[in-house]
Amino acid sequence: MAQLGAKARAQLPDTSFAYIDSKGRRRLPIHDEAHVRNALARFDRVDFDDDEARSRARSRLLRAAKRYKILPVGFIDGQLRPERNLPKGRVALLLADVEDSTGLLTELGDRWPPVLNELRRILRAETKGDGGHEVDARADEYLAAFGEPSQALAAAVAMQRAIGRHAWADRRAVRVRIGVHAGRPSLNAAGYVGIAVNTVARICDAGHGGQIIVSAALRDAIELQDGLELRALGRHRLRGIPDEHELFQVMAAGLPRRFPPLRTMTPPVPTRLPHGGRPSAEPGEAS
Repeated sequence: MAQLGAKARAQLPDTSFAYIDSKGRRRLPIHDEAHVRNALARFDRVDFDDDEARSRARSRLLRAAKRYKILPVGFIDGQLRPERNLPKGRVALLLADVEDSTGLLTELGDRWPPVLNELRRILRAETKGDGGHEVDARADEYLAAFGEPSQALAAAVAMQRAIGRHAWADRRAVRVRIGVHAGRPSLNAAGYVGIAVNTVARICDAGHGGQIIVSAALRDAIELQDGLELRALGRHRLRGIPDEHELFQVMAAGLPRRFPPLRTMTPPVPTRLPHGGRPSAEPGEAS
């Protein structure tokens, strides 16, 4: 495929691109057969403004493929059956959820959807940057999967840092709680199912905005990188989950350190980190 230079690109009309983002940047050229094939291959690497923009770009790309008599079997299969692209076996699941999203919606009204879209762009960028895969994004929740548990932890830290330094609409604070868990969920046409999915949802729900909570299963599957620490928060019973879970707060530069006690069903039982860490005297205690 011939390289599309800046001058030649500027001469193309907007209709020669599958996607034009909110800043006016024209992405995925589809003006000839070679570039359509390239756009099909690169589609999943593009950060779209929102799901509606992604859907529009996909439709334009498929129309271009039809025009050049390209049968995009692999592309269609990957779009209709996303589970084919998700990691299998033991995976790390990351769930992010906006704290007090109802309050933000009430305060911002019509300005809330752009805020949510901007948040999703951040979450998606950090997911891709650390080798993860988006599983689902609905309402104010975002689920991602990682083949390497350490990548999930790195992505969670990067997400919180990016959210914390972002300038949000009306100077409103957008706070996201993140839960990370490792398990072996099953895959079907809708994505992941199984107790691991329920567990990461409950872990996320136990936390507070700006906090990252991980399970013992995630802790046992990683080697902590320099600058990261796990603070033991004890054993907790999570709503709807049969077994108690040891939970840990991720400590890193640029992240808040002090939070209220976790929102779980029972008071925690102190636990001890196996790698030289110390248990908290109280959940959320500042160091």
